[in-house]
Amino acid sequence: MASRAEDEAMRHAIALAGFGLGTTSPNPVMGCVILDSQERVVGEGFHAYAGGPHAEIVALAHAGERAKGGTAVVTLESCDSMGRTGPCTRALIQAGIRRVVIAVSDPNPAAGHGAATLRAAGIEVELGVREEEAATGNVAWLTAVRRGWPYVTWRVASTLDGRTAAVDNSSEWITSEAARIDVHQLRGEADAIIIGVGTVLADNPRLTVRNVRDGSLAIRQSLRVVVDGDGETPPDARVRDGLAETWIATAKEVGTGPDGLVDLRALLRGLYQRGVRAALLEGGPTLAAGFLSAGLVDRVIGYMAPKLLGAGRAALSGKELSNGVGVGILREPIDLEFTEITLVGPDIRYTAVPIRRSPAARTSLTAHLERMTPQVPREADISAEERASSEIMRGVPIRTGTTKEKGEE
Repeated sequence: MASRAEDEAMRHAIALAGFGLGTTSPNPVMGCVILDSQERVVGEGFHAYAGGPHAEIVALAHAGERAKGGTAVVTLESCDSMGRTGPCTRALIQAGIRRVVIAVSDPNPAAGHGAATLRAAGIEVELGVREEEAATGNVAWLTAVRRGWPYVTWRVASTLDGRTAAVDNSSEWITSEAARIDVHQLRGEADAIIIGVGTVLADNPRLTVRNVRDGSLAIRQSLRVVVDGDGETPPDARVRDGLAETWIATAKEVGTGPDGLVDLRALLRGLYQRGVRAALLEGGPTLAAGFLSAGLVDRVIGYMAPKLLGAGRAALSGKELSNGVGVGILREPIDLEFTEITLVGPDIRYTAVPIRRSPAARTSLTAHLERMTPQVPREADISAEERASSEIMRGVPIRTGTTKEKGEE
């Protein structure tokens, strides 16, 4: 059983792990705290970017010789494979760690078996400490690795009467500036942003991520994905501006589904192969309905502005093709469960997840991953000590974003 000091160290490690959201894919986020033999914190760290040192390596470097005979507290089972960095199990063994406390087992067979390797080396290992809390913070990666395609969040902004644009298709100022800033944080945490060609033709968005402090482009940009069956994206579209990588996903390249349009499951598998573990779906209404009707949305984050339009574009829109095949038509209601409702400026921000069928067929952890949403440590929730630690370990501030440019929303 974990001691009080180990439990508190795990709480801090989970908070540290959140600083890596949006920069570690295809790797998970991960935090680590090193306790000496007297259970005093002597080192800490988190995985900041793919290809960089893992959390254990950063924390061990911070601890130095004080790690010998101590305990490593990690949010995810330490890797036991040789990738772009060496196996963390070897580093822990060589540092003389006596005990390792792990929150979540690694479901990736290529990197797993870390706990077994540590035990074989005579290190005491305890699993499952704050497991659900750590799994929630890593839900996108854990879900994606388990099934082979990204965790998909549908982001929608609407009026109280469910309109995402006026009759003339204008949607620039549906929500407030505070909500648009929050959207850029969501974009920064996603590996890819997905829209349909209809949104490109109607709104011509740029889909970039900007820094909240000065409105400049963020260093790390998400992959921009346009679902464009017939290749209609104009050459001068903003998504082709070169500010971020863009994939125009055509039916010819991806393949088609029964409706003759881009196969959305094949699209997601292709994104997974490109290293995408978390995808943000931003529209339009027909594409969003297609993802929802196919059961491909894991989470909904909506921004509801205190406005009424009475007419205009709806958040979801299905259609019947001439061959009788329905595109994005919901044959029955999709039940959702609210997990968070809060105010962002004057707007309501809500998070909801689909209520899955046959819950008894899943393990408790799998059910938890499917139901819960990441509790990302936003700036207001982060202590001064954790913020200082993040800036020291990573060397850059937490990324959020903002913009006032037309077409950004």
